[in-house]
Amino acid sequence: MGAIGMTLNTDLMFSSKTDMHSTPQAFYDGLDQEFHFTLDPCATADNAKCEKFYTEADDGLAQSWEGETVFMNPPYGREIGAWIEKCTAEMYSARTIVALLPARTDTRWFHDYIYGKAEIRFVKGRLKFGDAKNAAPFPSMVVIWR
Repeated sequence: MGAIGMTLNTDLMFSSKTDMHSTPQAFYDGLDQEFHFTLDPCATADNAKCEKFYTEADDGLAQSWEGETVFMNPPYGREIGAWIEKCTAEMYSARTIVALLPARTDTRWFHDYIYGKAEIRFVKGRLKFGDAKNAAPFPSMVVIWR
């Protein structure tokens, strides 16, 4: 037991069993009504949110996002920093980039590429990704580069 009488399931919170978290459709629909997305740069054929999308084989990090209104829900694993760095590299050529991210305000990528450089909207409560029975064990945020 921890000091406050409970144990934290850090195996679940920081698990790398999967780093793909399918965006809840209703949540995406609300953002799409506001932004009118044209590109999903890190998708699978099964979870793509836009007509135009890149899969892992297409390597969205290597593609240009010029002129696009981008919705991005990147893999939340170790490569998340590369996706967020790509957002800052593309923010002047893309129309708008909107990313659904874990709210990890203590990370280097948050301070290097988001804080003071983009609009941040913290999500109230916890999202339920894909067909999960339970909500995510982490808070989320929507980050917007214009």
